[in-house]
Amino acid sequence: MNHPSTADRTADRTAVVTGAASGMGAATARLLAASGARVALLARRTERLDALAAEIAAAGGQALAVTTDITDQASVDAAAKAVHDAYGPVDLVVNNAGVMLPNPLADGRIDEWTRMVDTNLTGALRIVRAFGSDLTAAAAEGRTADLVNVSSIASHVVFPDYAVYGATKAALTQLSAALRSEFGPRDVRVSAIEPGLTDTELAEHIDNPVLREQLGGMFTAIPALAAEDVADLVAYTVSRPRHVNLRHLVVLPTRQA
Repeated sequence: MNHPSTADRTADRTAVVTGAASGMGAATARLLAASGARVALLARRTERLDALAAEIAAAGGQALAVTTDITDQASVDAAAKAVHDAYGPVDLVVNNAGVMLPNPLADGRIDEWTRMVDTNLTGALRIVRAFGSDLTAAAAEGRTADLVNVSSIASHVVFPDYAVYGATKAALTQLSAALRSEFGPRDVRVSAIEPGLTDTELAEHIDNPVLREQLGGMFTAIPALAAEDVADLVAYTVSRPRHVNLRHLVVLPTRQA
């Protein structure tokens, strides 16, 4: 029996990827586009998005750069309109945008807490609100529909001084589980992917020199995942037969305990 390949099951799908300007988001967008999907690239950095869209087009793919701040409702509304105007309804959403700003809780960094909650949790909810009806409509028509939320092992592994980051990721993983109870009966798959140590830009956002050094030591000791490794897992997850939901995936570097 011949089974459809990953690319066959991804071809002709319409995807939205947040945090697409770098790291796991950019890698996921590249891979989905290479597999034949139309990909809307959502992130704040216009130049990075434009360059990625041009790169995908040069490789024969389809990509739309949509400058978006997912912490701003008006920006998300405008992005949804731009995506729908260009591509119509979507059937694949990858909630990948996130920020990691660790510090001791006693430091009282409300600015960091607010940014992480607004991006990692409320931002993901804004994207679900913007495109959730697209997913349920696609499923009702018999097409495959996916919501993939990129969480973190910090959702269940405690790292000192990462309390708020871990809490936002735990909330995202729990949200994924709860959404499965609402979307699953309507044939929309919901997946939470929790990477371990991954080489992305997140570490560059840390302003605490001690924590930056600690994280750097982890990268020295452990060969980390590449963004492309996580993208490969996203692509595999959304290319399963539509009755198969890989609901909760944890991916670690081999040497990470």
